[in-house]
Amino acid sequence: MFAVPTIGVLALQGDVREHLHALSACGVETLAVRRPAELERVDGLVIPGGESTTMWKLARAFDLLEPLRKRIEGGMPAYGSCAGMIMLADRIVDGVEGQETIGGIDMTVRRNAFGRQVDSFESRVTIGDRSRAPYDAVFIRAPWVESVGEGVEVLGVAETGAYAGRIVAVRQGPLMATAFHPELTGDIRVHEYFADLVRRAMDQED
Repeated sequence: MFAVPTIGVLALQGDVREHLHALSACGVETLAVRRPAELERVDGLVIPGGESTTMWKLARAFDLLEPLRKRIEGGMPAYGSCAGMIMLADRIVDGVEGQETIGGIDMTVRRNAFGRQVDSFESRVTIGDRSRAPYDAVFIRAPWVESVGEGVEVLGVAETGAYAGRIVAVRQGPLMATAFHPELTGDIRVHEYFADLVRRAMDQED
């Protein structure tokens, strides 16, 4: 019998419940992660949307920032959506003074690139295989990726609207990130993609 992965959701801020629900639909065990001990129990982690500066400060307050960095440096799969994308970026543009990230993906991300809350919008995005049906992606105060390093795969770009062509989904090894919020759509394909990354990482450890 194959082991069922446990995928955590960083539960400091953001759409935690929605991500947990989407992951459960993918056939994995789920766990809300607020403490280092809980982080050690998961095989992969989702970093949800929210406000990246608040998330960074809360991660510091809960003594999670360094444990998160160590787990990711050690190969733990992680997926960041919106603010989570910022948290997984090695470099950010338009951050607040002193703003830190977890890092892990060799990319430069522009914070709040798509504008304010009132500028929220939807755009079609095809994730990975171009034969798949496009994804109706929801962008809320979203970042975009300004540039990526050689080891980063661009999984998707915005396909419609004024921001067509902007990079909004990436992957580097067991890490992936999207500028949009898949947990708000009822379409679990992004979560399934990440769950498969976690399963493959577990198979490599066996």
